[in-house]
Amino acid sequence: MNAQLTPRDLSLALLVILVWGLNFAVIKVGVADMPPLLLGALRYLLAAFPALLFVKPPKVPLRLYLLYGMTMAVAQFALLFTAIHIGMPSGLASLVLQSQSFFTLLLAVVVLREQWQGNQVAGLALAGVGLVLIGSAHGASMPLAGFALTVAAAAMWGCGNLVTRAVGRHGPMNQFAFIVWSSVVAPLPFVALSLLLDGPAAVWAAVQHLSLKSMAAVAYIAWISTLLGFGLWTYLMSRYPVNRVAPFTLLVPVVGLTTGWVAFGEQLLPVHFAGAGLLMAGLVVNVFGGPLWSAVMGRLRAAR
Repeated sequence: MNAQLTPRDLSLALLVILVWGLNFAVIKVGVADMPPLLLGALRYLLAAFPALLFVKPPKVPLRLYLLYGMTMAVAQFALLFTAIHIGMPSGLASLVLQSQSFFTLLLAVVVLREQWQGNQVAGLALAGVGLVLIGSAHGASMPLAGFALTVAAAAMWGCGNLVTRAVGRHGPMNQFAFIVWSSVVAPLPFVALSLLLDGPAAVWAAVQHLSLKSMAAVAYIAWISTLLGFGLWTYLMSRYPVNRVAPFTLLVPVVGLTTGWVAFGEQLLPVHFAGAGLLMAGLVVNVFGGPLWSAVMGRLRAAR
């Protein structure tokens, strides 16, 4: 693998971050005109078709397709879309969702019996305090239910990451093809949930009155954010060490918060800024603190 990103691949990485950061504002546009669960169904319907006609499904057990589709797709985005629909600011959603890395860490410790380092514990503590501060400032501009649903969406992303690890044990594969074929799992559960929670009349009315704005939002979320974004991300992850590529995701909330402020006038309270700073600090410590922690522990051992 290459150690440093080429200028071309650096541009691609920044493009992915821009695409994913803008995605939260597009979601807000989409859920304004249609039930959030219907938006999820249309997103994955377009992500699967017609792309699956051009790529073969990787040789992965069916249960992993189902688990990935139900955690990373249905559970995560049903919660996130609903959160934004009921008033969670798109910018804060982009930030809070990054807590998925800590849910992944916790789940890996509990389920996979992995050991964690001191920097991971410190990062988790910082992020936890940050989330508490953000949640404590709930009100008209950020309903508590919206915040709770976004945190739950992050937890589901963490579950999906564990499924991704299980998928990786089946050897090198076309990850883009896996994303396309796992998208087939999502539309029917989304439709069933929308019919159950929103009612057939609301679903049918939304389908009948799809606006160009709604269709553009669905197309962006399905083709640009899902297929292009994850396709480029998979390409980058296959060419470079994880620690060279993964830190770019720290920039997603920067784009999300800026877009929310510019497009919708979303305002953050001082406590939101404080919580955001602690959450981002926790992410930085978690991502970059490993070598420093290892060096410190090594010196301590050598001094004994």
